[in-house]
Amino acid sequence: MTKNSNFSNENNAVPSLLQSKQQIERYNLKVDAQAILVAARLMEAGSKLGQAAEIHFSRFGLSTGRYRLLADLEDQEGEALPSQLAEHLGVTRATVTGLIDILERDGLVSRRASSKDGRQKTVILTELGAKKMHDMAPEHFSRLEAMVSSLSIEERSIFLDLLDRVTNGISALTDGSGEAT
Repeated sequence: MTKNSNFSNENNAVPSLLQSKQQIERYNLKVDAQAILVAARLMEAGSKLGQAAEIHFSRFGLSTGRYRLLADLEDQEGEALPSQLAEHLGVTRATVTGLIDILERDGLVSRRASSKDGRQKTVILTELGAKKMHDMAPEHFSRLEAMVSSLSIEERSIFLDLLDRVTNGISALTDGSGEAT
């Protein structure tokens, strides 16, 4: 099996509608089998996308997290506090510190005392980091475009709306109540 065969269109790892119905009946639940199927397929797609993204960014000597940090720094005009980066990326300060350490080692970012508060260190996108982002942009964005090329403009608009709505429902998996909201 080749590395890329893991990302084929085969859906062997996720249940079919019939399998979802059988599982629901087995547990005597009152839930919508199609909703369960959509959620299971979405989780499988997310997993495959995560794996594919890591392969994609490794071509450029990055991980998904390191790329996201560099892109966020670009969006912040090349300078941000680690706490801001953590908030924007939705990760912990410890995670951001680890990403910054690797990027700094590779010469893509640097740290310096904050001009606003000398007790804090700010993260700066270096010239090498900006060049890396610029150099990888054509291939990166071309591959992103190719990933959704089978969808029409209208379908992409609908998909974006659906993604927003599903993303808003993710908290049902993570909230502490144990009950879907």
